Amino acid sequence: MFRGKGWFSGGMWKPKNPHSLEHLKYLYHVLYKNQTVNEQNKGLLVETLRSIAEILIWGDQNDSTVFDFFLEKNMLSFFLKIMKQKCGRYVCVQLLQTLNILFENIRNETSLYYLLSNNHVNSIIVHKFDFSDEEVMAYYISFLKTLSLKLNTHTIHFFYNEHTNDFPLYNEAIKFFKHSESMVRIAVRTLTLNVFKGTFIFYRILDDKAMLKFIRDKTAAPYFSNLVWFIGEHVMELDKCVKSASEFQIKTKLADLVAEHLDHLHYLNDILCLQIDALNDVLTAHLLNKLLIPLYVYSLVQNEQSTSNEEERPQVSCIVALFLLSQVFLIVSHKPLVQQLAKIILNAEMSLFSNGVPNFTVSEQSISESAIALEASQGQQHSESAAQSANGGYASGTSVEEGSNITDEEKAVAAKMSTHFETMQRNFSLSNRPFLEAIFNSLDCSESDHAALFALCVLYALGHNPGEECFSVLFVFSVIVNVHNVIAI
Repeated sequence: MFRGKGWFSGGMWKPKNPHSLEHLKYLYHVLYKNQTVNEQNKGLLVETLRSIAEILIWGDQNDSTVFDFFLEKNMLSFFLKIMKQKCGRYVCVQLLQTLNILFENIRNETSLYYLLSNNHVNSIIVHKFDFSDEEVMAYYISFLKTLSLKLNTHTIHFFYNEHTNDFPLYNEAIKFFKHSESMVRIAVRTLTLNVFKGTFIFYRILDDKAMLKFIRDKTAAPYFSNLVWFIGEHVMELDKCVKSASEFQIKTKLADLVAEHLDHLHYLNDILCLQIDALNDVLTAHLLNKLLIPLYVYSLVQNEQSTSNEEERPQVSCIVALFLLSQVFLIVSHKPLVQQLAKIILNAEMSLFSNGVPNFTVSEQSISESAIALEASQGQQHSESAAQSANGGYASGTSVEEGSNITDEEKAVAAKMSTHFETMQRNFSLSNRPFLEAIFNSLDCSESDHAALFALCVLYALGHNPGEECFSVLFVFSVIVNVHNVIAI
């Protein structure tokens, strides 16, 4: 008699044991009866969502029938129905919190696959939340970061749709790369690294080029372009702060700006160290041509070498430029980038800026707008030429003939290094080397040793950068020997 009535009829009672299949059935009954959100049931729905996460995590570790029931009843679809209504921040925050807790704690891979398989998660990712609400924003970006930690060769295809050429997890996250809240920016950097790693592993193991091509062509160029502009804008703010660093409050802000800039450099180096050529080519080109050369290197000369008809370019102070360059060489180790940058600093002439190097400019475009404007092939062509240039010159000075044994090789390398060092000493000149000359001028301590400290840091970092190999050590040592009289001892 009671069984015929069924448990949907409204006579469903709340089980005493919150960790049981019966309790999840009760929670399902509550969701089923309250699919339309109103003021009267908001509190009930919030508590129901919280309890669902708790029982699912328990079931994942103790009772597989709990998760089987959740999937059988497609309970994730209720989350979407609630989300699509104007349910208010109270319910929305709890929903995101529940999803975050659920995905963060699921350990059974089969359960995870089932959760991802019906595309509800991607629908949640692209939902238009009220991101002006700080709490909603915090839980949303935390949810995305949690999902990125679940990326592997078995799960990544749930997030990337080859037929529609779409990757919502990545696309939605990078929209917040310059969010005003630092924790959001940090989460985006973590997420993108996880996506890059997962994509490359997927490509390497399964030889599937579609996803990697999407990352490179559709997002890498516009994302890296906007990221470089954001870092440059951040540097300009840092420079303004240095010039007015007399107040204590400004000094605190300056410390925060420096810390974030170093975070950016470590993030860029982390990407480059993944050794994904398709990404490194694009990133190296954008860094060199849109930030490091037009802003950092150019600022060394402080317009001293510029001509009257030359277009005015943005600059930071020489001291800031020296500090920034020293940090680049201390942190970044990608060989094509650091070698090309080192050669420009040590050997390039001012005519470099009248031969096509663009100004540093701050972008007002969004990533989606930049995706239309930027061609990925353009970045690849620039970086290929940079890489070719970086592989020549001093870097080739340590090569030895094949076939020699270890002892002969060591002798050959030592002889070449010695000869190369003597030649550099003999032929060294600062003429037509305005950037290197600017560094040497900074070594003059007659008035202040502020700039000299950072100039020495640049030379030290140049000589010890792992991407530079021995040619920079030789060259920098030769430079110091030739200008030892400039340094105040």
